[in-house]
Amino acid sequence: MGEGASARAYFEAIERGERDAQRRFYAEDAEVEIRGAMPPGGKAEVVAFFDELWGAVPDFSFEIQDFVSSGDTAVVRWRASGTFAGPGTLQGLQPNGAPLELEGVDVVRMRGGKLIRNDAYSDSGALARQIGALPPEGSKAEAAAKRAFNTRVTVARHVAGSADVDDVADGVWRLQGEPGRCNVYFVRDGDGVLMFDAGARTMLPAVRAASARLGGLTRIVLGHGHTDHRGTAPALGVPVYCHPDERDDAEGSGGWRYWDAKLRDVPAPHRWIHRVLHKVAWDGGPVPIAGTVAEGDEVAGFRVVHLPGHAPGQIALFRPSDRLALTTDAFYTLNFWSRDCPPYVPLDGYNLDTAQARASLHKLAALEPSAAWPGHADPVTGDVASQLHAAADAP
Repeated sequence: MGEGASARAYFEAIERGERDAQRRFYAEDAEVEIRGAMPPGGKAEVVAFFDELWGAVPDFSFEIQDFVSSGDTAVVRWRASGTFAGPGTLQGLQPNGAPLELEGVDVVRMRGGKLIRNDAYSDSGALARQIGALPPEGSKAEAAAKRAFNTRVTVARHVAGSADVDDVADGVWRLQGEPGRCNVYFVRDGDGVLMFDAGARTMLPAVRAASARLGGLTRIVLGHGHTDHRGTAPALGVPVYCHPDERDDAEGSGGWRYWDAKLRDVPAPHRWIHRVLHKVAWDGGPVPIAGTVAEGDEVAGFRVVHLPGHAPGQIALFRPSDRLALTTDAFYTLNFWSRDCPPYVPLDGYNLDTAQARASLHKLAALEPSAAWPGHADPVTGDVASQLHAAADAP
């Protein structure tokens, strides 16, 4: 019997209602995944799955709709039906007598007449509706569930920011969220975009959506590794880069190694709020660094400028062609109540070395940017250099 015939024999055994089909046809080292119903497992897991199915749906009926095979691979489209009569449970749900009808597709690979791989696909949503775990399609209950979902999304957008981006300049966009009107920047990078700074973990859904709309994320360059600027990076699955002097913090404490543990330099009540939110909402945790960028390196048409002080390896990206500067936390343009204000040097409590941060701000001003876009809130425009020099010299 060929592999295709053996595969068909397995599905015909299920069609005949043979409850030992999985025990007979699966190889001992088989790999099985039934999407939406059973996580990846092996022979023991698929046997247990069908034992539970028979216990929950005693009149389970299976019908082959289409079957094709080539070499060691076969694909079957099937239809199943029955009654959720019990006495057993199904995926933790108590039987309620609901009639069931389901369609799906299995893709199997065979070896020596045994199944060695099965990837099964079915509409688990339809099953949940039929059982009553989800409201019926088009019902008032479904409409109410959708309203509740949309309300949660709206609330989440107020926290994380929407996926809408602002145009900054040619090939550059800004996404803003929380905390403190936090900014991440997308820069055209081939067919996709790189992200400069990664924002807070609360911004993750918006960052994912925005980068997808812009062609997909190619890489992340961290302006610095503080918790509210590395937050989404560990979850995005692309290479992450930073300045060599920032690697320890990006891969480690996120700034806490030189911050006061109680943030006593931060005014109350913000110090208490920040102590909690850095850890439970803003930080995505340490992020592996794939490589480093240093003073003078070119990144997607921008030049790296090292601006230490707020963080040891803080950098800006400066584009000579239009004198645009993306500056992360070289300065702030909002106060602790998130209100706009003139630029100023970050608070001592969040700096490695405030004197060095002032010197770096003078260095940035000397580039005479046409606009300087910070890590939070809105940019400095107009006579940018004068405003930054004044901020660096302010008491």
